[in-house]
Amino acid sequence: MRIIALFIVLSATTILATPSQAQDAAAGEKVFTKCKVCHVADQDQNRIGPSLNGVIGRVAGTHPNFTYSAAMIAAGKSGVKWDEPTLATYLHAPQAMVKGTKMTFAGLKDDKDIANVIAYLKQFSK
Repeated sequence: MRIIALFIVLSATTILATPSQAQDAAAGEKVFTKCKVCHVADQDQNRIGPSLNGVIGRVAGTHPNFTYSAAMIAAGKSGVKWDEPTLATYLHAPQAMVKGTKMTFAGLKDDKDIANVIAYLKQFSK
């Protein structure tokens, strides 16, 4: 009986902690420094990577005046739209989600960092 109770508590803790982590835009801005080499979020300006200004809600591979990889264009045509869950998956392992993407960044491994970066990007996606 104790083992079942422990399993229920651990399962509930895992379920409650993972998707509902509080997002912190200020912490996300710090994590975003890893992204600033290639991306801008606070203005609509392409660099090595496309502008991330207004990225949430955008169809993948569609920001104007940026030359995307064929893989990213195909992802957009197949229905990939940048919402929070999709961004979380992509930021964790970009090449695994869109094989052939030009983005060489290995990804963020900490779910809290990912949630915080998304909170940061949300500020510029209204």
